[in-house]
Amino acid sequence: MRGRGSGRVSMAGMTCYKPGKRSRMFYPVREYSGRKDQPNGFGWRGFRDLLVRARAQLGGPIVLVWDNVRIHLTAPLREFIAANADWLTVFQLPSYAPDLNSQEGIWSMVKRDIGNLAAADLSQITRAVKRRLKQTQYRPDLIDGCLTGTGLIMDD
Repeated sequence: MRGRGSGRVSMAGMTCYKPGKRSRMFYPVREYSGRKDQPNGFGWRGFRDLLVRARAQLGGPIVLVWDNVRIHLTAPLREFIAANADWLTVFQLPSYAPDLNSQEGIWSMVKRDIGNLAAADLSQITRAVKRRLKQTQYRPDLIDGCLTGTGLIMDD
């Protein structure tokens, strides 16, 4: 998402489902204002850190259904996944299948809700994104709806 002038807000996220448990969502948000000393998005370490944080908070193994964003397929992430196969199992979605990715429903809600925001600066967009994600995080019914929207089901 871009604000007036240079810069962007980047988001990464995981929607987490377990039969009989409340659905969860984990996400980091990064603001990039165009300075050379800032990363301009999420690198493999950002995704690794998201997985480690989710595991620590969920307290168990993770079965990750992942889209084929180029960064997800990099050697360092593949090595991390292989080194942590005792708690991390990964299934890749087909090349272009946003309709099967429940996290896409979350991004759609965020973008829809802030679509008409007349932001004065990039930090206002960042605050709006974080506020909407935090609201969604405490609404497991919305997170469940994003899984339902994919047509995928969970087995016990």
